[in-house]
Amino acid sequence: MEKFIYLFKGGESNGSEDAIKADMQKWMAYMGNLGQNGHLVGGEPIQPGGKNVKGTQKTVTDVTSKEAVNGYLIVNAKDINEAVELSKGCPILESNGEIEIRQIQKIEM
Repeated sequence: MEKFIYLFKGGESNGSEDAIKADMQKWMAYMGNLGQNGHLVGGEPIQPGGKNVKGTQKTVTDVTSKEAVNGYLIVNAKDINEAVELSKGCPILESNGEIEIRQIQKIEM
């Protein structure tokens, strides 16, 4: 098995308490299913905002874009195709969000 990271971007919510609870139940079911099938390694939501540090000048700017990463999961999958298929059940896609999927590179020590 290889490891992949899902970087979650965007997503819309109407913000009502009932909608938030329903979204959380969907996320818990999705992650529970990944875990039961041996795919879930871990992950966390990320607070909005933050800072970007760029280049040799070490320029600091605020993270404010809707395209900012707002969470991640690490999953085990046999290849990128399986990682893509596993992502298709993710609740963020129901709220017009996006998942960037990247393979985690192994480093030999």
